[in-house]
Amino acid sequence: MVLKNFFLLMIVPVLLTGLLISTGWAKPSACEDCHLKLNPGLVRDFNRGRMAPKLTCKSCHGTAHMSAADADKAKLPTISTCKRCHGKQAKQYMSGKHALGLLPITAFPEFAHQQPQAYIDGQKGCNGCHNLGITDNKVRDDNAARKFYKYGMDCQNCHTRHAFSKEEAMQPEACNSCHTGFDHAQWEMWSHSKHGAAYKTDRQAHRGPICQDCHMAKGDHRVMTAWGFLALRLPEADQEWMGYRATILQALGVLDKDGKPTARLEVVKAANLARLDKESWDKERARMEGICQQCHSASFVKENLKNADMMIKAADKILAEAINIVADLYRDGTIKQETNQAAYPYPDLLTFYEVKTPIEERLYEMFMDFRMKTYQAAFHIMPDYTTWYGYAKMKETLVDMREMARQMRLNAKKM
Repeated sequence: MVLKNFFLLMIVPVLLTGLLISTGWAKPSACEDCHLKLNPGLVRDFNRGRMAPKLTCKSCHGTAHMSAADADKAKLPTISTCKRCHGKQAKQYMSGKHALGLLPITAFPEFAHQQPQAYIDGQKGCNGCHNLGITDNKVRDDNAARKFYKYGMDCQNCHTRHAFSKEEAMQPEACNSCHTGFDHAQWEMWSHSKHGAAYKTDRQAHRGPICQDCHMAKGDHRVMTAWGFLALRLPEADQEWMGYRATILQALGVLDKDGKPTARLEVVKAANLARLDKESWDKERARMEGICQQCHSASFVKENLKNADMMIKAADKILAEAINIVADLYRDGTIKQETNQAAYPYPDLLTFYEVKTPIEERLYEMFMDFRMKTYQAAFHIMPDYTTWYGYAKMKETLVDMREMARQMRLNAKKM
């Protein structure tokens, strides 16, 4: 028994020391002494990461905070912090769409004024993901923008703190928390697609592509696609399609009632939400075709992407009719228009669910949910989502809206 205790006393510390060295445990510091008591998980995460032997807490948080009394002086890392060591990745990231994540949020009419304060301040809603990349010179100068920016995350959204793991960011699950649900169900689409099934049934072989293979090929942090979030491009050579597009752009408040650009177009440009010249669209499409051709023939890729493009046109035809149904209700006074005055009588799709009537709510749902699923699933090769969660729901909603409009006019005559 004595020998056993002696063995434990002598050998275990040696083993622990070796373990700490082998896992890269950083040199103990006053920061760790304190934070091991306050939030030990933070310390464990940092020390299991690859940067632990190279950095200290001061590397990212500065030296102003040295005790509990000055905790508010701790510097929070930003993209500029990471850029000091990861210049190439930071440059790629800042040239891509993720770095513009905050701009669309601050552009929504009355968004910050309509939501609960906890929703804005506590990242309990959209800005839980849309807190990316914005630097001071790009943020609109209002309180809402500053509140969003105060909690900006950037690199830490994918390389979660304090481990900042490259291995974590290279897994498809790293994309799941943002790219899921109502208007961007890419996780569900990919998971249930043949690509997702091939990968998940043999992750070691990596048979099917994951998010990073297609959207971050060769580690490129730019993350761009041809269509952008709104699936809009200008000019549109297909004149029939351009007619649908003009209606949608008016309902987005980008064009006024006469078809001329409004100030909101500048927000769309700044946030890179649409492709506003043929060259930029063609460039992004050619890049994606090259990625797809690593597994598929050129003819298969072109045909598949073309058919996905046509699903956007099919969705836009339905959405344009739905917009005009609501616009006609504004024209005849059945509904009072309260926003988007420059594009009267078109509704404002960017008011989202902050509307007054059920028919306007159905229009918002068609735009943000069903249209998104129709075209996003087409590109993610998930036909069930394209059909039953997208296109079929758009048609169902259009039938409902026609009847709702008829009933609203009848009710208005009785009053």
